[in-house]
Amino acid sequence: MSVPPRSRGSVEAQAAHSYMARQVLLPIQAFVHTEATAGVILLAAAVGAIIWANSPWDRSYSDLWETTITVDVRLFSISEDLRLWINKGLMTFFFFVVGLEIKRELVHGELGSPRRAALPAVAALGGMVLPALLFLALNAGGDGARGWGIPMAVDIAFALGVLALLGRRIPSEVRIFVLALAIADDIGAILVVAIFYSEGFSLEALGVALLLLGVIIAMSRAGVRGVNAYLLVGALFWVAVFKSGVHATIAGVVLGALTPASPYFSKRTFAESIGTLVARFRGAIAEGDEEKAEMVLGQVEELTQGTESPLDRLERLLHPLTSYAVIPLFALANAGLVLSGDVFQDAVSSSVTLGIILGLVVGNPLGIVGFSWVAVRLGIASLPAGMRWVHMVGIGLLGGMGFTVSLFISGLAFEDAELISEAKVGILAASVIAGLAGYAFLRAVRTDQP
Repeated sequence: MSVPPRSRGSVEAQAAHSYMARQVLLPIQAFVHTEATAGVILLAAAVGAIIWANSPWDRSYSDLWETTITVDVRLFSISEDLRLWINKGLMTFFFFVVGLEIKRELVHGELGSPRRAALPAVAALGGMVLPALLFLALNAGGDGARGWGIPMAVDIAFALGVLALLGRRIPSEVRIFVLALAIADDIGAILVVAIFYSEGFSLEALGVALLLLGVIIAMSRAGVRGVNAYLLVGALFWVAVFKSGVHATIAGVVLGALTPASPYFSKRTFAESIGTLVARFRGAIAEGDEEKAEMVLGQVEELTQGTESPLDRLERLLHPLTSYAVIPLFALANAGLVLSGDVFQDAVSSSVTLGIILGLVVGNPLGIVGFSWVAVRLGIASLPAGMRWVHMVGIGLLGGMGFTVSLFISGLAFEDAELISEAKVGILAASVIAGLAGYAFLRAVRTDQP
């Protein structure tokens, strides 16, 4: 993951006259945009949660996340514990970035044409269908049947982290394909959450949400560009979705998908206008007209920002926030599993735990590779140049790391504490097995191997 050029340019401009920017901000920026870093921090948060939940301060762990926080204003009132505020509130930012990524891939990326989208879409479908079927084969009709969506997810942070550790041992096409696969998988996971894990619909609140959605679309088409206006209406939209019974994080996906993907000004327009504005600025300075000079600077600022699409700007600014704050905090709040002999004994004999491990570790690679092979054989899709089937097997193995979204869905699927614990054991075990297997397999693969 390279540093976005605009972000690097901004810090380099500061570094030209700031020792702190040169010695601190530039190295931090490079560190933050290293692919393995996000995965390492997510792993540290998960391990930290487990250690905390099994330490002498274990009571403080549960007490903290069960603390009730109430927001009560004239229009609405929401009272949830801290864990649910994270899962339904902060995770909305994560899903907003997912919505941005989905739109970017559909407009400009690997999912931008039917031909390019075919293989990652089919692979993602296989990586969802087969794990769900294997899970249901063990749990259909039982208390754990509702967890069939848990083994369907791919954790992009961990997958990209493993690929970063492999470096040049694998072709760049593998990383690009994993990104496209993860985006396609995210689309499927979002649909599953919206359709199967939302409940208690309120038609009144849903109607308000649709009305606010119409307002946001109208604002966009009318050329409204003020961030504060969108923040206000977007926040009300989130509340309406929350009250409607649809999972609140879906609001983030919808808002991300509605974000404009084209800049307001082309770079050609910028090049044609900047010379005139600079001349006007110099003239204002020569005349001593500070007010005119500031007005010109405002025009330059608007013109400069307008050459970057809102989608690119928001993704650039919010991606580090979600990767290094929201997701680790989610892991810290949800991965705390109390390790005891009883927990492991129950997990070993649990069809939920076994179903998740079987789905993620076996179902994901078989589904991804199997569906992809059929699609290529039927002429529906073709392998990207530089990729081989052995790479696809490695990608399928990495697909078994479903940590973040799997934990997220397990919290939606189950209310019983025992089932949640069994699900966590399965998710953690499967993610470790899949990560190690995928790394070992891809490390052994030769890039010129047919």
